[in-house]
Amino acid sequence: MTVRTRLLDPAVGQAMSTLSATAKKGLGDPALAELVVIRASQLNRCAFCLDMHLALAREHGVREEQLGLLAAWEEVGDVFDERERAALALTEAVTLLTDGFVPDEVYDRAAAHFDAPRLAHLIGLIVAINHWNRMMVSRRIPPGGHTP
Repeated sequence: MTVRTRLLDPAVGQAMSTLSATAKKGLGDPALAELVVIRASQLNRCAFCLDMHLALAREHGVREEQLGLLAAWEEVGDVFDERERAALALTEAVTLLTDGFVPDEVYDRAAAHFDAPRLAHLIGLIVAINHWNRMMVSRRIPPGGHTP
């Protein structure tokens, strides 16, 4: 495996960082934001982002039980509340786009838990982490290089 360490254009990195930071801030729940980005990173198999966001999740007080069971969130009962479950369902739908669109029931479920601005920030966060995942995976950036 060749690591493609060539740096991206600083303007691209800055734009991505701005979107990520704006979406996280607008969502207003750093722990939930980390659950969302970790789940997308699991689906996209991005080791770099998983490593970084698992550490950030712990800093934001995400429970170890949630981190350990996140890949099976639909199967673990009340480990995740309804708001978290709605956000995770939307994360999977936007990340995978298996039917070419986000199903109405998934979108409506999230909209029941997030007002319009927060829903926009949640979707922005999902889009941002998918972008980061694809940038890191395509360049084969290994875990461990993140410094807070």
